[in-house]
Amino acid sequence: MKRNVYLDTVDLEEAEKILRSQFIKPLYEESEVISVFNCLGRITKEPIFATISNPHYNASAMDGIALKAESTYGAHERNEVILCEGADFMYVDTGDYIDQRFNAVLMIEDVIPKGEGQIGTIKSVYPWENVRVVGEDIACGDMILTSNYRITPVDIGALISGGVLELEVYKLKTVGIIPTGTEIVNPGESLKPGVIIDSNSRVFESMVKETNGIPNRYDPVPDEIDKLRKAILKSVEENDITVINAGSSAGSEDYTVSLIRELGDVYIHGIAIKPGKPTIIGKIAGKPVIGIPGYPVSAYIAFKTFVLPLLNPNLAKKEDVKIEVTLSKRIVSALKHEEIVRMKVGKVGEKRIATPLNRGAGATMSLVNADGLLRIPKASEGYEAGAIVEVELLKPVDLIDRSLVSIGSHDILMDYLNDFMSKARDGYTVSSAHVGSLGGIMAVRKGETHIAPTHLLDEETGLYNMGFINKYLKGEKIHLLKGIKRWQGFYVNKGNPKNIKEIKDLFDKDVLFANRQRGSGTRVLLDYILKKEKYESRLINGYDTELTTHTSVALSVLSGNSDVGLGIQSVANLMGLEFIPVALEDYDFIIPHEYINDPRVQYFLEKIQNTEFINHLKSIGGYELEGFHMSTIEVGGT
Repeated sequence: MKRNVYLDTVDLEEAEKILRSQFIKPLYEESEVISVFNCLGRITKEPIFATISNPHYNASAMDGIALKAESTYGAHERNEVILCEGADFMYVDTGDYIDQRFNAVLMIEDVIPKGEGQIGTIKSVYPWENVRVVGEDIACGDMILTSNYRITPVDIGALISGGVLELEVYKLKTVGIIPTGTEIVNPGESLKPGVIIDSNSRVFESMVKETNGIPNRYDPVPDEIDKLRKAILKSVEENDITVINAGSSAGSEDYTVSLIRELGDVYIHGIAIKPGKPTIIGKIAGKPVIGIPGYPVSAYIAFKTFVLPLLNPNLAKKEDVKIEVTLSKRIVSALKHEEIVRMKVGKVGEKRIATPLNRGAGATMSLVNADGLLRIPKASEGYEAGAIVEVELLKPVDLIDRSLVSIGSHDILMDYLNDFMSKARDGYTVSSAHVGSLGGIMAVRKGETHIAPTHLLDEETGLYNMGFINKYLKGEKIHLLKGIKRWQGFYVNKGNPKNIKEIKDLFDKDVLFANRQRGSGTRVLLDYILKKEKYESRLINGYDTELTTHTSVALSVLSGNSDVGLGIQSVANLMGLEFIPVALEDYDFIIPHEYINDPRVQYFLEKIQNTEFINHLKSIGGYELEGFHMSTIEVGGT
């Protein structure tokens, strides 16, 4: 079959307008009457009105005595009023019925017992004081819920209190989910090169459930046009909405758009957003059929934007929770589409700081780690570092604000520390952005981080970190936590097939090297050794490769994409690689003075020195712990 050609891409706003006009209203014409006890999360079709009042009788709001307010008039400290039980008052507890003879309640603490059925009081009350009158909470005929309202647990309480036992709601929408691709297999099936585990459809399934729809996931369909046609027709017959995952692009085996056009109508093929551009919006047999791109991040963004609103009409006009943040680094974007960037967010001082995560459409973990999404408008080239922008939150803002912000060097101990802090259930977590040691020092200088893990080797002195602190943090007062040393060395596969032993072996033309990014302490260490040994870096095959974490370097070696990489021993141990030691380095933590007493920093200092955590690091291997000590440094110069 010939390669597809995109229609002209449409703007996101136009795509959402088409979605609303073609599908939102028709999808919400069918309704059903259900029990109030089963209505959680359902969407009301019409307003819901109370059939009884709550309370439906005059009820005491206090423990005390029910009486006529008029009988207490004139009572004060010099004029005690005497009342007789039965004729003038009756004892009541909170919630008790107030006899029609009475119109107020005197609190029990204002009652002075006199004996023989009499009480005295020096407190006067006004009519209906301390009484919950009929309909005070809900009056018969009051509107309890509006139409197009998603019902919450507290709403159910209000409905029951208002006498509502049944109500009309929109029918739940069923979503047919069709994963496609000859290379796609179900989780648990055997893997071989070229085979991809289907995870997207399970994400869609969960998103549908979370939005109170009914997912109907089908087994993966290979890239064979007749089988795809049959699967699409089956899904359209059995569901209100059909989602086809993958095959929405313009490849020679991307049949989705051709089949939707053959069986129905295609309104859009190509939307000016990144990720998510290849999204298709179409209709078959009067029902929406949405083609979703295959890369995980693109798939999530497209599903959230174009499928979830079909399950809940409120989502079609819902404004996401947004907060203002300060960008920690520059973000460059193309002009031809709206780009959605995953962001890590934390509160430092009075500012919320946001750092971009991996922008690749296949970077699943960028969604797991993201705290929010930054939308860069079409025709914008991006934002400069320090810009104030709005981020749509993916996590609760209070959770974000309680996170310790760590910007700097990557080490798996930070992941374990985050887990260790999370297990304590004290509400503190670590929000790490791996931008390299130098990037962490720059974040300290700009006041954008609580701590900065760093391991920068000074080429002139051979000492760690102080040279860079003196160079870049002039005039600053900081605290430097020392106590962790770690081994850096070469990662090689079992058996060391290329016989890598020392730095000179990297210059073998048959050896492919996996490097770290500029500004990382590992890259600085490598350059220091090369300079010291008088080697030219340009002669290393792969020197210009830039990977952002030790685990990504290790995986490059483990997968055979590279023969060797430089990284920390703990990662080699965890990933089953052989390790050739090169240097024992200091892994220190810079803490700006203004945050040393911040409770999040103090919690970090407590947990990183905890005996249980230290023993865990020892069990991983690759660390030498010599006892923590912290020095206060006032960096000279301005």
